[in-house]
Amino acid sequence: MAATDPVQELLADVSAGRLPPANGAVEVHAQPPGRSAGVVAFTGHHLVAADVNADWVRDHLDDADIGAAMKPPFLNSLAELLRRPAGALDVVLVATGTAGRPPLDLVPLDEEHPRLTRAHRYRSGVRAYAVAAIAPAVVLVGRGFADRWETAFEVPPADRGRGLGRALADAARYLVPPGEPIWAQVSPGNAASLRAVLAAGYLPVGSEVLFAAEPVA
Repeated sequence: MAATDPVQELLADVSAGRLPPANGAVEVHAQPPGRSAGVVAFTGHHLVAADVNADWVRDHLDDADIGAAMKPPFLNSLAELLRRPAGALDVVLVATGTAGRPPLDLVPLDEEHPRLTRAHRYRSGVRAYAVAAIAPAVVLVGRGFADRWETAFEVPPADRGRGLGRALADAARYLVPPGEPIWAQVSPGNAASLRAVLAAGYLPVGSEVLFAAEPVA
């Protein structure tokens, strides 16, 4: 994905290991390509990527609180302004697409699945796959925030604790072009998924809250 706007450029730098400076700044840019606006936190640096005025952002932040952009008062005010609900707070991790075949035997998933339904709210061009030998196990990729490649996966309860989550997260790296960044968003409380994506080689780079527009029918 060629970076064409400031948010895409920033994420491209982050995926290459170049994090923004920990200077306490809050960058404000227009909503990037894709369905979602967002607030992204890096170490000592925040990004508000939404169609809002920078003065409005400054007026709604506490200058003495470096983490104010990720706290409920600001997020709720932004949700009200955008007329969109705030999504969950997620840890954001990134890895790199890999050439070759996935380590799992994957088959296209054509039927409805709760994970797939959720993915369509936030992403476009979604491709979903089931594990041939464990049909309820699902991995998907699609274009999400700032048109970046994102992945999500689902491990059935009976198959948890066996390394399948790590294998699915790893398989996702084979479903995007080699060398392209692939991003994962995980709830901080979902320790099992967080361990899985870390074991699959994804690196934590920040956290985010997204504000998704309703998909166009």
